[in-house]
Amino acid sequence: MSEIRNLKPECVWRNFYDLTQVPHPSGHLEKITQFLLDFAKKAGVEAFVDSARNVVMRKPATPGMEHCKGVILQAHMDMVPQKAPESKHNFETDPLEPWIDGDWVKANNTTLGADNGIGVAAIMAVMEAKDLKHGPIEALITADEETGMFGANDLPEGQLKGDILLNLDTETWGEFVIGSAGGIDITATLDYKEVETETDDVALKVTLKGLRGGHSGLEINEGRGNANKMMAWFLRRAIADCEARLATWHGGNMRNAIPFQAEAVITLPKENVNAVKEMIEDFKTDFIDEYKAIEEGIEMFAEEVEKPKMQAPEEIQDNLVNAILACQNGVLRMIPSYPDVVETSSNLAIVDIEGGKAAVKILARSSREDLKEYVVDMLDSCFSMAGMKVETSASYGGWDPNPDSEIMKLMIGIYKDLFGAEGVVQVVHAGLECSVILGKYPHLDVVSLGPTMLSPHTATERVLVPTIEPFWKLLVATLEKIPTK
Repeated sequence: MSEIRNLKPECVWRNFYDLTQVPHPSGHLEKITQFLLDFAKKAGVEAFVDSARNVVMRKPATPGMEHCKGVILQAHMDMVPQKAPESKHNFETDPLEPWIDGDWVKANNTTLGADNGIGVAAIMAVMEAKDLKHGPIEALITADEETGMFGANDLPEGQLKGDILLNLDTETWGEFVIGSAGGIDITATLDYKEVETETDDVALKVTLKGLRGGHSGLEINEGRGNANKMMAWFLRRAIADCEARLATWHGGNMRNAIPFQAEAVITLPKENVNAVKEMIEDFKTDFIDEYKAIEEGIEMFAEEVEKPKMQAPEEIQDNLVNAILACQNGVLRMIPSYPDVVETSSNLAIVDIEGGKAAVKILARSSREDLKEYVVDMLDSCFSMAGMKVETSASYGGWDPNPDSEIMKLMIGIYKDLFGAEGVVQVVHAGLECSVILGKYPHLDVVSLGPTMLSPHTATERVLVPTIEPFWKLLVATLEKIPTK
């Protein structure tokens, strides 16, 4: 594991490895916050925690560059805590276990935290460096980006002094992002009174797993299986054809991650158990065939479990299952002017039904505010028909592209000079904090960049080692060539 510290450039990889040893899942950032403050003190740079729990660092210009425009280097400190079913990892207490696999760095059956730990590590490398040339630099390391961009949303106005924002949260090397989608959390809930299970019925726990999951912004267009949608289809058939009753259902655990596993406990007459098991085999066969070009390792099976004492009333279960099966999931529309980029989507991320409480949690994204509102109204209509209360939260707007960005043009030129290739100017469907920060600091000139990583928000997250060194070289060269005010 510690061999990662010796990869090139050592200044970035050493800091990244140190970050992996400090637990920092979203919502539990006390340890990483203190780690960053201790780092800044050791590096001899100013640092403080603002009222939004962001860590801010400041480093003065090197002699002769005091009149350059100020640069804000920005990344988020939290990571998505996803793990493989067999993993016993505790994200709140255990260090990650990164390892080198050829040209990739991965983690042992968990997310790696390269999203956005690599960005934070690069910022740390800049802050501690004694040999770089640069104007005034600020670091903005935001809190809880993955669960609602809370650090960016609550960022105090007037705190940042810079003129240029370099967001280090893009995940394809060679792409320069100048626009991204907005998003909104949608939550549908229902409290219901449970009823007793039938005396002679038996219980089965149905498990669907082995899906790839993935990032609900970057990979929503790949047609990956959504465990909650797939489970809803099976449950509707089991209820209709085999007199199944729903006791519990749990699927997914992060709004911005495509759910890769779901489990439901159902009760049913003994004489229908074999029919349900045959149905499960049929669904498994169909799912494997349906997703054969996309998914590998789909598993679906049932096991007999102790019968729960209570379950959902028949009318409630029917309404819940029907609403979940009917709700919009996946891509709704592509951007007409960028036909390769998703414009509007929704991710049926989390289903929790147990003990008289039902909750469905969705993340909707769109580059257009009107279509974001359309998705909200559509899902509100769907779940309201099931008697559920629908609420929204953590809304953030899209980042409107600026094709005349001075910093983007500067970096494209430097990229070509360094690597002899043309950089790609891109708009992405993933949500970036740039839009929120621009709402508070509209004067900023903004671009987002980063090295290549795959499958963020999954236990197979990995970062491509050969892209880290050119990413660092570009960042250093850009800081040296920032124009004067």
